Amino acid sequence: MTEHTEHTECAELVVIAHNMRSAYNVGALLRTADVFAVRTVYCTGYTPYPRQRDDARSPELISRLGHKIHKSALGAEETVRCLHHPGISALLAELRAEGYTIAGLEVDDRAVNIAGYRTPAKLALLLGEEVNGIPVKLRASCDELLEIPMHGTKDSLNVSVASGIALYALRSG
Repeated sequence: MTEHTEHTECAELVVIAHNMRSAYNVGALLRTADVFAVRTVYCTGYTPYPRQRDDARSPELISRLGHKIHKSALGAEETVRCLHHPGISALLAELRAEGYTIAGLEVDDRAVNIAGYRTPAKLALLLGEEVNGIPVKLRASCDELLEIPMHGTKDSLNVSVASGIALYALRSG
């Protein structure tokens, strides 16, 4: 039996998935977001996303992407609010106006270790594409950059795995 914990006194978290290519990674992210009580996952750039209200994409594309997302989300696409937002800059401005701190998850000289990070009351976690991460220009528009310490020979993680580690650390901090 699994015990579910209410997160009423925890930080309000949203996630921005920017330019992810894999619908399977989006599904895994949604499943992880459900576990950590993420308020909303925003899909920006070319990130695949589940069916939206008034969705203008072709029914075939919606169906194909929906199937792939569901395969790893296992129903979380129905429990997590997931919104497509056409412009990353406009979204960041909207979230800042709502009081969110924008933190990019990225290996960068400016990044601080997520293990010691104190999560603010409202945080938007920005995730980048699978191979190149968050573009340099977009990193510059983040309030903070966070990184997961790497102790092995690899210097990166799959984006959905990294999001799970990051959300755990943010909920614990």
